Amino acid sequence: MGVNGYLIAFGGLLLLASRASDLFGRRRLFQAGLVVFTAASLFGGLATDGWMLLAARVVQGAGAAALAPSSLSLITTSHTDPAQRTRAMTWWGVAASSAGAAGIVLGGLLTASLSWRWVMLVNVPIGVGLLVASLICLQPSAPSTARARMDVPGAVTITLAAAAIVYGVSIAPDHGWASGRVLALLIGGILVLAAFVAIERRTGDPLIPLDVFSIHNVRIGNILTLCMGVVITAPLFFLSLYLQQVLGESALRTGLSLLPMVSVISAGVLISQKLIPAIGPRRLVVTGGLVAAAGLVWLASLPDQSDYVGHVLLPTVVIGAGTSLTMMPAIVAATTGVAPRNAGVASGLINMCRQLGAALGLAALVTVAATVTRNSSATGSAATVDGYRIAFYAIATMSIVTALLSLLLKGDGAATSPQRKGRAVAAPPESR
Repeated sequence: MGVNGYLIAFGGLLLLASRASDLFGRRRLFQAGLVVFTAASLFGGLATDGWMLLAARVVQGAGAAALAPSSLSLITTSHTDPAQRTRAMTWWGVAASSAGAAGIVLGGLLTASLSWRWVMLVNVPIGVGLLVASLICLQPSAPSTARARMDVPGAVTITLAAAAIVYGVSIAPDHGWASGRVLALLIGGILVLAAFVAIERRTGDPLIPLDVFSIHNVRIGNILTLCMGVVITAPLFFLSLYLQQVLGESALRTGLSLLPMVSVISAGVLISQKLIPAIGPRRLVVTGGLVAAAGLVWLASLPDQSDYVGHVLLPTVVIGAGTSLTMMPAIVAATTGVAPRNAGVASGLINMCRQLGAALGLAALVTVAATVTRNSSATGSAATVDGYRIAFYAIATMSIVTALLSLLLKGDGAATSPQRKGRAVAAPPESR
């Protein structure tokens, strides 16, 4: 329930926080998110009852919703020099793409050496340090003279829609996709989402300016990010289950087993920054998607008693190398050409697509794996591994789809940028 509470709060409030960062200041929202997330982490680490931990996770999700879009939009709007912006976005991409695997490693270390409480408490000194750094390093801007107005109907409908869909997907593996509860949540979420679109078309100050989607590469970049949310997150989930439930590894050893993949992802994102000008985003995503698919097919050969080097280490290194090449081109495509006033919205869309892709894809894959396991002719751990194999093949298919979708990118992935068309770039945005 704690994970679901976090995902619902995060997914439901993400776009609301994205627009708030544009209206009220990215620096302010970033700092507010840090305070909320850090305080919730402290409360959760000291929790003595289940409801306290659940409440802490929900508040954590709200704080993370404020942090995610404002962190990327601070980068895209405060770095007006293209080279500096690319370097900054690269490091953001390193953190975003390797965070899941790094969290498994760190979580295993903390749980094994200290206790589960430190999975929450470790965020406190980090949050305090980041807050101090933001006060020193992030410069406030002059207050906006324009009257900031929030699209309340749009905020309510998108929050309800996202929360209903995320919650419906999160409980689907337990209740079944055809259960009345899951279908009611998913259909209700889709209907409320349709109402949100209708509201945005009519309001003068929309939560999401729909003209953002008129930029071709922004649309494709967000679809790519949606797909990559599955390709990056799902293998880590199933590998963790395989190592702990099938091979009997501890949380610590599981984290250490995935550490090479984390390192490759981080290094690969840095390398991709250098490759984008030479190869182009489109070719880079095609190459990365196909390489990751090859690693996933290799991983699908997992036996119920494996050799770590041949069945885990080498294929995960290949997967890490492939996925690391896709992150930066997708971010570039999804943010290039967006007006500075909508930078927060663009950043929120990227994060929402990545998170929804991971949640939707993982829930569907868990259902598929469980169905294969139940119908397998094998028994015990061998039947469980049969389900994991099909899941890895499905993820490999999604990686190939990502590679094919990248062919729809126009030009070099930034063709819609005003700079490329010879027009003046908007005035440097604020990081207030």
